[in-house]
Amino acid sequence: MKAWRVNELGQPRDVLKLEDVDDPTAGDGQLLVKVLAAPANFPDVLLCRGEYQIKPQLPFTPGVELCGEVVAVGVGVTEFAVGDRVVGNPNLPDGGFAELAVMEEANALPAPAALDDAEASALSIGYQTAWFALHRRTQLLAGETLLVHAAAGGVGSAAVQLGKAAGATVIGVVGGPEKAEYSRQLGADLVIDRRTEDFVSIVKEFTGGRGADVVFDPVGGDAYAGSTKCIAFEGRIVVIGFAGGTISQPALNHALIKNYSIIGLHWGLYKAYNQQAIDDCHAELTKLAAAGAIKPLISERLSFADLADGVGRLGDGTTVGRVVFQP
Repeated sequence: MKAWRVNELGQPRDVLKLEDVDDPTAGDGQLLVKVLAAPANFPDVLLCRGEYQIKPQLPFTPGVELCGEVVAVGVGVTEFAVGDRVVGNPNLPDGGFAELAVMEEANALPAPAALDDAEASALSIGYQTAWFALHRRTQLLAGETLLVHAAAGGVGSAAVQLGKAAGATVIGVVGGPEKAEYSRQLGADLVIDRRTEDFVSIVKEFTGGRGADVVFDPVGGDAYAGSTKCIAFEGRIVVIGFAGGTISQPALNHALIKNYSIIGLHWGLYKAYNQQAIDDCHAELTKLAAAGAIKPLISERLSFADLADGVGRLGDGTTVGRVVFQP
């Protein structure tokens, strides 16, 4: 089969090479799937650079989530059969940027019938992360104001849709007019272009001085610092990651005097500590998709040959929304 391989670490465009490799096989408790679609995620960029918390042995194939069709099952598999369409996370070091991939049965979930292959492929990491942030680590309530940083990105776009589905007023912060338009298409009530506007003052004005009840922050740095200036009384800042490159250093005395909470979320930990929570979340997401309340907005559906450039553009911060590759 053909697979995109990383033989040395560096920028995605430089190190991703399309190669012929042996077809994988399904071991005990595993699924072999034909990859139908695989979205680019920021962890894929970090994997190529060697900056992700997981560091596969070289050479490896990135691609941390996919939608696939089961073509073989290993001994002990009971939940899936050949022909089933699934979503989830393949087994690194042999990820989803390939024609075939192997998944642990526990890491596979039924693909929602309401979504096509590209849409379904993007339902795993981004939407699960956003759902856990808004409904488990915090409890976003109808009528509250949700501030989403990087609102046109993978997890940010999911947070916008899930916030609207929960009945919240959603403010999206983005970088550039194209991303602003994309965030509006997702349903954001107010969109702020951080390149030309001060989100702190605008959030305060929009909320009548109250501020945002929940902040969804996958960026860190200046985004986090500004959020502490426009967080509401008893507000919650959910720290998702540091895509901006700067790890925030929170001033706990400030959290004390303003009565807000700083909450961390690393979705991947639930695979080790509470798999049932992931399964329950997927069931909720499937219901929302069937009802039309959420639908991953795919901005680019690229051929397999365009993968390296697409992941490179994601790393550059020039993509808008979800970029998905379909072998």
